Amino acid sequence: MSVTFWKKKETRPQQKKGFFREWGDAILFAVVAATLIRWATFEAYTIPTPSMESSLLVGDYLFVSKLHYGPRTPITPLQVPLTHQTIWGTSIPSYSDLIQLKQYRLPGFSDIKNNDVVVFNVPFEDHHPPDLRTNYIKRCVGIAGDELEVREMQVYINGKPLENPKGLQNRYLLETNTMLDADFFRNLGISLAGIQPIQGGYVVDCTPEQGEQFKTMNFIKTVHLDKDVPGRGDAEVYPHKPSILKWNRDNYGPLMIFKKGQTIKLTPETAPIYEPVIRKYEGNKNVSFDNDVVMLDGQPITEYTFKQNYYFMMGDNRHNSADSRYWGFVPEDHVVGKAVLVWMSMDPNGGVSGKIRWNRLFSMIE
Repeated sequence: MSVTFWKKKETRPQQKKGFFREWGDAILFAVVAATLIRWATFEAYTIPTPSMESSLLVGDYLFVSKLHYGPRTPITPLQVPLTHQTIWGTSIPSYSDLIQLKQYRLPGFSDIKNNDVVVFNVPFEDHHPPDLRTNYIKRCVGIAGDELEVREMQVYINGKPLENPKGLQNRYLLETNTMLDADFFRNLGISLAGIQPIQGGYVVDCTPEQGEQFKTMNFIKTVHLDKDVPGRGDAEVYPHKPSILKWNRDNYGPLMIFKKGQTIKLTPETAPIYEPVIRKYEGNKNVSFDNDVVMLDGQPITEYTFKQNYYFMMGDNRHNSADSRYWGFVPEDHVVGKAVLVWMSMDPNGGVSGKIRWNRLFSMIE
């Protein structure tokens, strides 16, 4: 009888990866890791407009936390990684909407609170899927279940005045005896993005404290706060019914901000407010609006139970902000995350020496 003893299997030395494959694997790993981090934890954004001044300035670069409210699963999975609407530097769409999935939100460690600074997909933009609509950043002044009202520019929540942010701005009309240069406004801490020369003076977006400071200057003849009066309806504000609701940017509501599971009565007065929400954001089909009556699947409805939470957003630059006063509520499934940190700030009008705003680097957002 012959016995064969176990022999160690011969192994070949592992073949070294080629240069291009090694770099390809490294790039693939980096893209996958960056995509996961961007989706689930933090994402970088920049401030392109002055709607949040002077809390956030044009040229601020932010980190936005997805962890606070929980990251969302994508609705549009067919997308080039690390893009939003278009491929970098082009107008070519970076996604295909052939596949649209149901969205879910993973648990976060906090809920949206009054006065949180929130990034969200703007709801009125209907030529992109909901998760790829343009990102806006505003302050959440009203959360689901609140009753909101603006009286004489002051926001009230459930009958009590909401604390104003430190950087809140309003619009002032200045009549001056002389021309004022950019350095004059910059030395007062006023962004040049909020200044418009007019005949005999300037339109200036600034804080109430800066408005009072103008009154002490002998070369400024008058300082007028550009404030809308109560009872004068503005067709530009939501729901664009000035004949029914005499609302304007400075006097708005009262308005109920509804929450998931809440049932409301649909009357001729409330139907114009809530019909766009029922039609656009609740996943309903065959919704129409005729003679102040909401029709669902061809049948009139007199009450409705909402399927998700909604929020009311306003910019801190109250007279220069396209916000919920003009286009309505933000659905919860449009919320991206909470703005938490300014990591870099570049003044677009600062020149070479004053380009970086050093005092804003790594500052927390309040």
